[in-house]
Amino acid sequence: MKTFAEFGLETKVLQAITELGFEESTPIQDKSIPIALTGKDLIGQAQTGTGKTAAFGIPMINKIPVTEDRIVALIMTPTRELAIQVAEEIGKLSRYKGTRSLPIYGGQDIGRQIRALKKRPQIIIGTPGRLLDHINRKTIRLDDVQTVVLDEADEMLDMGFMDDIQAILKLVPEERHTMLFSATMPPNIQRLAQQFLKEPEHVSVIPKNITAPLIDQAYIEIHERQKFDGLSRLLDMESPDLAIIFGRTKRRVDELSEALQKRGYSAEGLHGDLSQNQRDNVMRKFRDGSIDVLVATDVAARGLDVSGVTHVINFDLPQDPESYVHRIGRTGRAGKEGTAWSFVTSREIDHLHFIEKVTRQRITRKPLPSMAEAIEGKQRLTAERLLEIVQEEDSQEYKGTAIQLLDRYDSVQLLAAALKLLTGEKKDVNIELTPEDPIRAKKRRPDVRSSGRRFSGGPFGSGSRSGGSSSGSSRGRDYRGNSSSGGGYKGGSSRDSSSRGRSSSSEGRSDYRGGDSSRRPRSSSDDYVNK
Repeated sequence: MKTFAEFGLETKVLQAITELGFEESTPIQDKSIPIALTGKDLIGQAQTGTGKTAAFGIPMINKIPVTEDRIVALIMTPTRELAIQVAEEIGKLSRYKGTRSLPIYGGQDIGRQIRALKKRPQIIIGTPGRLLDHINRKTIRLDDVQTVVLDEADEMLDMGFMDDIQAILKLVPEERHTMLFSATMPPNIQRLAQQFLKEPEHVSVIPKNITAPLIDQAYIEIHERQKFDGLSRLLDMESPDLAIIFGRTKRRVDELSEALQKRGYSAEGLHGDLSQNQRDNVMRKFRDGSIDVLVATDVAARGLDVSGVTHVINFDLPQDPESYVHRIGRTGRAGKEGTAWSFVTSREIDHLHFIEKVTRQRITRKPLPSMAEAIEGKQRLTAERLLEIVQEEDSQEYKGTAIQLLDRYDSVQLLAAALKLLTGEKKDVNIELTPEDPIRAKKRRPDVRSSGRRFSGGPFGSGSRSGGSSSGSSRGRDYRGNSSSGGGYKGGSSRDSSSRGRSSSSEGRSDYRGGDSSRRPRSSSDDYVNK
């Protein structure tokens, strides 16, 4: 996987990505961004939650001149919730460049949207029905559109939007850059691609196998503020020979490695900002056992191959399932058993389930170690080391002093004092880490006939997308877009207003797909066809 700096992006685009805390692209981004930057048509096949928004959003923002005052990019989404979420993510990616984007969807006052359009957005993110309303009112013109994205195309067709999509695409200039993203590739998607894309590159991200059976995987549900104390207890209880702790950002790695040192652990950090000499020095210490805890980002640990790593701890969950597989694969090598722990906040539980689904591995929930278990773990390790020295019979010079002490003190008291001294008391240092935003994949509420569930993500992998109501309305709920046109966008109908009452699919399915982002149930082959 490449770092975002390797794509040759504009400085202001890269600045926004860096500030969001991401260094390395997800698999779909790694394959899609270079193609999209060339302007070649693209079909991207990947599950929701793998970073598709950034895969098309970054090249789009990189391409649009800041002086542009026309609508030059159009993103079509199946639902209001997804339109709002994509707009928020595009807003974050373009915050320094100043690209203007606007979500357009049914259920919101069209007058408000018309007023926002007068601020001349460059990117429109919309649902097909409401887009057609604006086209018919002549409040949106597509004559200057240079880039079109069909996001979650299979869902749009399942919801009966084929005619609307075709009508809209026929109004866009033929000389354009078109990208289609879909979790599956049924025949109707293939027909749509043949009709509107020119010699597209096909990119598919299929999950590789799956995690090693020799790795014992567990997670602890924990509050963000409790993570560091939880980590200290876990390290004491488990007493790893060598452990790699993964943090999501460079700032996290710096703070965490410094905090561990203050608490008396032998730890150092590794991330992309270190010079090659610094990296080599840290790795030498880790390999020879001078330090037994390495704190690292995904980028820094890329290609890392150290024998004897007994534990991997995900202090922060990774952004996509493949990163999870890569991380925990640092242990359990060469036929040896390994242990992988993950800290998960309550808002990240659904993202954890998404990782389980893609990797097809059950991750066992375990309780936070108690203080007593942590103390017992440290004492057990100290006792083992003491016995090793006894067995080595290399302590002859200390026997005279030992005999003198035994003449004066009880042997149990002496041994207890020795264990206490060797164990070392944890330094009572107050530690405060900068909180990281959770990676979360909100559950979509299933519609009345469907119990299927899918998980969705932010621009760089599984993040948050707003869940919606399956009833077709969202009374009392206020969805706020993050476009540069200003203001919040109040949610209305879950489906685009001009398409109410349609059957779920032109393929003969009769169940109605509500306009939340609920997904139809997938077969097992659908679930794992890509990531």
